[in-house]
Amino acid sequence: MHLKSVILLAASLATPLAIAGAAPPRPNIVLIMADDMGFSDIGCYGGEIRTPNLDRLAAEGMRFTQFYNNAKCTTTRASLLTGLYARQTGGLLTSKMVTLGEALRLCGYQTSLSGKWHLGSKAPNRPVDRGFDEYYGLMDGCCNFFNPSQPDPPFKGGRVRTWGHNDKLITEFPADFYSTDAIADHAAKTIRRFSAAGKPFFAHVTFTAPHYPLHAKPQDIAKYAGKYSMGWEGLRRQRYERQLGMGLIDPKWPVAPRDSLALEWDAVADQEWQASRMAVYAAMVDAMDQGIGRILKALKESGVEQNTLVMFLSDNGGCAEQLGHDKPGITPGLKENYTTVGPSWAWAQNTPFRRFKAWVHEGGISTPLIAHWPGRIKPNSLNSQVGHIIDFMPTFLELAGGKYPEKHNGAEILPVEGLSLVPVLEGRPRAGHAQLFWEWSGNRAMREGDWKLVWDDKAEKRWHLYELKGDRTETRNLAADHPDRVKRMSEAWLAWAERTGTTVGRKKAKAAN
Repeated sequence: MHLKSVILLAASLATPLAIAGAAPPRPNIVLIMADDMGFSDIGCYGGEIRTPNLDRLAAEGMRFTQFYNNAKCTTTRASLLTGLYARQTGGLLTSKMVTLGEALRLCGYQTSLSGKWHLGSKAPNRPVDRGFDEYYGLMDGCCNFFNPSQPDPPFKGGRVRTWGHNDKLITEFPADFYSTDAIADHAAKTIRRFSAAGKPFFAHVTFTAPHYPLHAKPQDIAKYAGKYSMGWEGLRRQRYERQLGMGLIDPKWPVAPRDSLALEWDAVADQEWQASRMAVYAAMVDAMDQGIGRILKALKESGVEQNTLVMFLSDNGGCAEQLGHDKPGITPGLKENYTTVGPSWAWAQNTPFRRFKAWVHEGGISTPLIAHWPGRIKPNSLNSQVGHIIDFMPTFLELAGGKYPEKHNGAEILPVEGLSLVPVLEGRPRAGHAQLFWEWSGNRAMREGDWKLVWDDKAEKRWHLYELKGDRTETRNLAADHPDRVKRMSEAWLAWAERTGTTVGRKKAKAAN
């Protein structure tokens, strides 16, 4: 055969990438986040709640077992979007920071945010000011799921929450409005539009579910009627056993005792009402999974599923907050009622860990994280490498072929503090973080290797030291056995607090020392 014919035949059999020697096409990125959802709530992390869409993503992708958030809605959002530890002095989002929306738009990506923002409702800190081409959702921290314009109950000051579309406020909602559905449907519609444009896109979907108030549709609540009569202690035991069977947790870890804020189920007089709180919460997670199903359908029907990285996580652990309307006789789930799930169920939601949202024990900062990318991520894989939400920025920029900017809009940008997760997604080890730090409202922690130092500012107000490889449930305080390590790590935490301007924790730490 003539040489020219051989070359032409080889070219016809080769892929375009093989011919050109080019990199694979840049992936679309869909980053989905739940609000105040516990580590063990969804099925693929040991939960009994029906989450078939998330479970499918996990079966076809990767589940992380040691991934961290910031224990609180606002600080998690700030870190996730910027690749930085949250700066609580000077503002969570400043001109010295660049967001994922801004950074990926510089790479030629279309960008959208559907759902909760909670980082400012006025210029220059609205989503449309900070890099998102399309925005629809809640500017505040929480709202009535059936009517966001309905004022909060009197004990909250009757505050009216802010719902917006791009730079316009929305004050009227249809009779069948439900915010979880609205967020999912906007995300799906935007993905279809972005896909048709032929450019890569970044779609950030931030559900308000299952953050309080407990609001769910009757048909979803009905699925869970009577399902939680075993109580929070029974629920925690059931989830723990499923997690062991899945290989999510180490059987060597001691079982943590009942939290000090959790009641003894057998001593509770209003068990039916208590069970109804958890049933509504489960319905809210269920509705979110249904919405995620519609988002995944949009990816498939648009022909972009194979080249889309989908990730799912929670902004913090289950929430233990209780409000003035949390008492028997006030039915959770109804539009006119503003209730929460309470600390006892929150303790179970964070199985097998200690504490909950706003604490920096593992129950407050550990998040389920699912990563799905057909042909790129090994199906049904578990990954125990330690990661943090500050890692999303360098990860997505690497995938997008971009660089983290030193300047943006004329301002010097703080150096990124996250590390790329690309090796982890590819099934390879990475060096990882030498140290990680946390603070919220005086609660503080740091992790160094398998050692974790924790200060509970609402309880004992002293440092506890845990060795996480053998005790990630944080049951054995080893501080008295390793005073030099406690001193060194606490000084490292204080230096971090000084560098990042963590005001409350810094002042209290100085006073304690």
